[in-house]
Amino acid sequence: MERLDKRLSSTGRWSRKEARELIRAGRVRVDGQVVRAPEEKVGRQVPVMVDGEDVGGGGPVYLMMNKPAGLVSATEDPRQETVLSLLPERYRRLGLFPAGRLDKDTEGLLLLTNDGPLAHRLLAPKNHVDKVYYLEVDGALDEADCRVVAEGMTLPDGLTCLPGKLEPFPGENRGYITIREGKYHQIKRMMEALGKPVTYLKRVRFGPLTLDETLEKGGWRALTEEEIRVLFGQ
Repeated sequence: MERLDKRLSSTGRWSRKEARELIRAGRVRVDGQVVRAPEEKVGRQVPVMVDGEDVGGGGPVYLMMNKPAGLVSATEDPRQETVLSLLPERYRRLGLFPAGRLDKDTEGLLLLTNDGPLAHRLLAPKNHVDKVYYLEVDGALDEADCRVVAEGMTLPDGLTCLPGKLEPFPGENRGYITIREGKYHQIKRMMEALGKPVTYLKRVRFGPLTLDETLEKGGWRALTEEEIRVLFGQ
């Protein structure tokens, strides 16, 4: 949270004095409401507008997206549509990028941010951040599969996977799997090695963040202040 006049002056477009004058003149809206108190505290994710224009300048941005299948987890691609195409233009100008990728046909939780240090910390292999997926496979998952995943797998192509956790629904072809790394097509390769190819994959948790199931596919929202605090381990 920061003072409204400081938020405006941090954009570099107005001095602190000019910002206070704009606010007192009723030209500033916070989350759609006119605010006339320069000392009003504003959350970093709350939109601020001057004369109807979004001024940005709120520091790092953190968005949760329920990624649909068919989009690439990248900032740009010459041949395919990316997840950033789902955002309004004003967000696409903020240098956002996916903190960790999801395969084109994988759905679920994607964190979009312009906070490089945070993304590095979440993705650094040494930190082993848990990633939880709901999966469906061709075949019934069983205890033998759970043991192999828990022990750590060496795939036919030589990739060694850290120990994970497979939690199947009893007698079914679906369940949850937790991994602590994110190698290329890792879960698909693991299940292929078990003879049970993945037919559907959706990430439901990334580190301390849990997917907001009220978000429709392709939907997104700013993280709450509580989610941001948890993300930073506060």
